Amino acid sequence: MDLTMHKKKKIPSLLDLCIQTAIDNLRYMADVGEVDAHLLQRILPHCDIDQLRHIENSTEGRDLSSVTDDLWKRFYEKDFGKESSDVVIGRMRQKQVVFKWRQLYEAKYKEREAFKDKLKLKLKQRYQEEEEKKLSRQVKYTKKEPPSSCKRSYPSGSTSYNVSNLKSNILKKAKLESLQSHEAKIHATMRKNALQRKISPPERISRASKPSNFLRTSLASSSKLSKPPGRG
Repeated sequence: MDLTMHKKKKIPSLLDLCIQTAIDNLRYMADVGEVDAHLLQRILPHCDIDQLRHIENSTEGRDLSSVTDDLWKRFYEKDFGKESSDVVIGRMRQKQVVFKWRQLYEAKYKEREAFKDKLKLKLKQRYQEEEEKKLSRQVKYTKKEPPSSCKRSYPSGSTSYNVSNLKSNILKKAKLESLQSHEAKIHATMRKNALQRKISPPERISRASKPSNFLRTSLASSSKLSKPPGRG
């Protein structure tokens, strides 16, 4: 029974332990120029895209595309879709050219980022235009303009009601100013007359002097009539 359990549980070899250790420490791996290709084929598939790029850039004097090209194709299909990769393959066959999948991935990535930047710019411009429209509407609502002499037809009753209220208020204000100006003229005339009376008061005639002057005049005229004519 113990022999059967021993057969089922395989003891890892030293090579397997080294490969597993390398996989566990991929974030620290850099130059792999001295590592055999069959070992890299077991290690590098566990890399993410940043780790794979870092290993390739750090390895000097050796082209790893024979091992990494299929990995870059896998990343291309994962990020851009299987249909896009099929289109690329068809174009390469049609033009009879071959590109590395890392080059294809980086070109497609730049194209997508440029499209995103362009889209962001359009959205930003559209947002700014909407904000400017809102601001212009607010300015139009708060700006006071004199009423126009020409008649306008408004579709809604509320707008015509507001215009009629505005005209009514203007007429009331004009009437009030007219009354105030008329009253002001009256008050000014009254003040002027009062001032003239103070400066030159009218002559006061005594009631007692009027009969005496009248009697004197009457007596003088009667004495002239009663005097006899002179003798010749």
